[in-house]
Amino acid sequence: MALKFISWNVNGLRACIKKGFQCFINEHNPDFLCLQEIKLSPEAEASLKDDFGYTYHHYHHAEKKGYSGTAIFCREEPLSVAYDFTPEVHHGEGRAITLEYEKFYLVNVYVPNSKGFLERLPYRTQEWDADLNNYLSILNKTKPVVFCGDLNVSYQDIDLARPSANRNSAGFTDEERMGFQNYLESGLVDTYRHLNPDKEGAYSWWSYRAGARENNVGWRLDYFLLSNESIGLMKDAFILPEVLGSDHCPVGLIMNY
Repeated sequence: MALKFISWNVNGLRACIKKGFQCFINEHNPDFLCLQEIKLSPEAEASLKDDFGYTYHHYHHAEKKGYSGTAIFCREEPLSVAYDFTPEVHHGEGRAITLEYEKFYLVNVYVPNSKGFLERLPYRTQEWDADLNNYLSILNKTKPVVFCGDLNVSYQDIDLARPSANRNSAGFTDEERMGFQNYLESGLVDTYRHLNPDKEGAYSWWSYRAGARENNVGWRLDYFLLSNESIGLMKDAFILPEVLGSDHCPVGLIMNY
């Protein structure tokens, strides 16, 4: 059975709803829709009064109002649901949801941004990336992992339009790129690059400034990573740059389970 997974940083779900969110769902009809930066409080979630056509909804809200937050919409009930990945740290920002199914774990994350002056780089790389990689490695010992979200890093020069100018910018520091490499060395595969190793101009985020999207001056920050042993089940991995509604576009994965 083919399953379609889509991940999208919507940069505010209520705003995205006003920009064609339901039309996007109707057209692409993913089995699993993973969202980041929903920017909802529990009260705002209740006010939506819309299930978007999905039976199951798993929201992880940030404690800070109008900040961060993740969600997964799906049609099949999971065996278990987990929030965050270490109870004592990395909580309060609504950044990680894990759904367990018979054949895989689905992990949806919104990775912390290191910020313009890299003030959050030590936390991001020394704590978050290391703990998340350890968590994914533990899951992968039990069953394969489908790992997606806004990872806030461009791994290779090919993953952003202006690598030389951004060599030490947030999202393209050596430390952040090493964190991504650690995922790969721990047994995960970058699905889009696996199918498109040399494709240039494939981005998922563009600044709102200076016509960046119109000129495709972007970054690839959004990913699906997959356990190496499941790569033979992958049917397709794709980016949907034509989909508007956010400064990010959706990315997707189709698996034959």
